[in-house]
Amino acid sequence: MKGKDPVDVIRKALAKTLVFYYPFAGRLREGPGRKLMVDCNDEGVLFIEADADVRLEEFGDALQPPFPSLNELLFDVPGTSEVLNTPLLIIQVTRLKCGGFIFAIRLNHTMSDTLGLTQLMSAIGEISCGMKEPSIAPVWHRELLNARNPPRVTCTHREYEQIADTKGTIIPLDDMIHRSFFFGPTEVASIRALLPPHQQKHSNFEIITACLWRCRTIALQPNTDEEVRIIVIVNVRGKFNPPLPNGYYGNAFAFSAAVASVGKLIQNPLGYALELIKKAKDDVTREYMHSVADLMVIKNRPNFTVVRSFLVADVTRAAFRDVDFGWGKAVYGGPAKGGVSVIPGVASFYIPFKKANGEEGLIIPVCLSNQVMERFVKELDNVLRNNINQPTMVGQKSCFIMSSV
Repeated sequence: MKGKDPVDVIRKALAKTLVFYYPFAGRLREGPGRKLMVDCNDEGVLFIEADADVRLEEFGDALQPPFPSLNELLFDVPGTSEVLNTPLLIIQVTRLKCGGFIFAIRLNHTMSDTLGLTQLMSAIGEISCGMKEPSIAPVWHRELLNARNPPRVTCTHREYEQIADTKGTIIPLDDMIHRSFFFGPTEVASIRALLPPHQQKHSNFEIITACLWRCRTIALQPNTDEEVRIIVIVNVRGKFNPPLPNGYYGNAFAFSAAVASVGKLIQNPLGYALELIKKAKDDVTREYMHSVADLMVIKNRPNFTVVRSFLVADVTRAAFRDVDFGWGKAVYGGPAKGGVSVIPGVASFYIPFKKANGEEGLIIPVCLSNQVMERFVKELDNVLRNNINQPTMVGQKSCFIMSSV
């Protein structure tokens, strides 16, 4: 690719890719009952060309969220932040002084999940490399997840309970800091050491999530009688029979919630949170997804609960780093920051990461206020050093000492 301009190559490939992914060139409209639909009017997407007078190494030794200079690497074009009637994609390609480049993309999440976004990006990459069409043909077929007629809610959906934020638990943006935490084999082993033998079979995702939920709750210091939620993103592509077709690039996941009182979550061993998370994942079935679709119709598309909630999403299988526009795999590929703009501080992503010494694991961005972050770091450090004080059973009662608060 020597002598070729990444801006020119990717812009032309994007135009050709949109022939196959033409809904992305349209605009979202809202119909009766807040039903969303795509107006395929061919208005197009936004593409930004930029140059930066910096080299890649100036961004730091370890590229990880929160990514520095994000506002300059993906310009927030005025008037494009709304869900309706605005471009569904914004892409910026920034040339660097060293000869590399940064590809940044903002997606209207209504259109695709992370797997669908990777599929789109891979298609752009394939056409950048000379292919005439994507190797995986895009499949729309959103009717596969339509609500039933008549709609009927058959499952419990605590992720959509509407709760007033009477105590100001949602962290304001101006008081929030971002930090990323590495979880490799050593860190996972430290957490597993706190679990009894019969819980060792649980996945790393479940074990890390239980640890983060518990540490975060302790750091926030809510009242012990309040309820807190962990919301896990569950991929449902394989839960249908037959599975959703190969090439389906729509949203195919559930927000599944586990709920516990603060007292029970912090007074019980880590395995208590672990079992709640495992059950929340197992509850997601084909019937569960039909029930979600029906709930959307009956309740006019509610948002999921954000009050006293913590959402985690595993993007390790999205393989963003493997997308190749002709210059090879990316040095870093994944979310640029933790949290989501409309729900600051609520979401964390599990991103594949390799340290400079070659150790592989996950990097997980966390957003919290300054004081809460200090307590969270201490609590997590206690867990990873195996200094946490587990509940001690005395007769029929349990006694818990919080070691870092």
